[in-house]
Amino acid sequence: MKIALINENSQANKNGVIFESLKKVCSQKGYQLFNLGMTCETDKNLTYVQNGLLASILINDGCIDFVVTGCGTGEGAMLALNSFPKVTCGLIETPTDAYLFSQINAGNAVSLPFAKGFGWGSEITLEYVFEKLFACDFGGGYPKERQEPEQRNKRILDEVKKVTHQDIMTILKTIDKDFLKETVNRPNFLDFYMNHAQNKEIADFIKEIIN
Repeated sequence: MKIALINENSQANKNGVIFESLKKVCSQKGYQLFNLGMTCETDKNLTYVQNGLLASILINDGCIDFVVTGCGTGEGAMLALNSFPKVTCGLIETPTDAYLFSQINAGNAVSLPFAKGFGWGSEITLEYVFEKLFACDFGGGYPKERQEPEQRNKRILDEVKKVTHQDIMTILKTIDKDFLKETVNRPNFLDFYMNHAQNKEIADFIKEIIN
């Protein structure tokens, strides 16, 4: 699995702690981890709305399987990611939330509240959250006897989102061009994306935007 961590401006100073906690779990599972948002407060500004756009490009392209993001409360980033096609993002505050989201909802992104109760020992809590998030294959069901209806609901939701959301290329072509360029024109994002892109149409359009 390829996982992207995307931090926005209000929590950029915590990126190192978040990244290291997530990296421990990814290393144990053999997952690849990429730090594609703000890595410090002096990086080029990134808002939680832009987090949603970056996450949607990565997931719709197929070069990233899962996105970990967040903001102060986690609410804004969760709403932003869910406004895009093919992205199903859960708000995760506890290890129990993480496990149940992975088993019942089987989404491809999570948003964490990095400003709520973030103090001494927070890196331990983060590690517990990530351990439970990736403890089992997604969609296993909880309780286990609910697996079939929960998986059916997930398929229904995916089909509904195809109707209620425009496709990613329509979004990229109609969204404000200055906003799009400001969002994608980031060295760590572009370096990763241009070397890992799977969808030529998306990649070519982004190249055109930044040139």
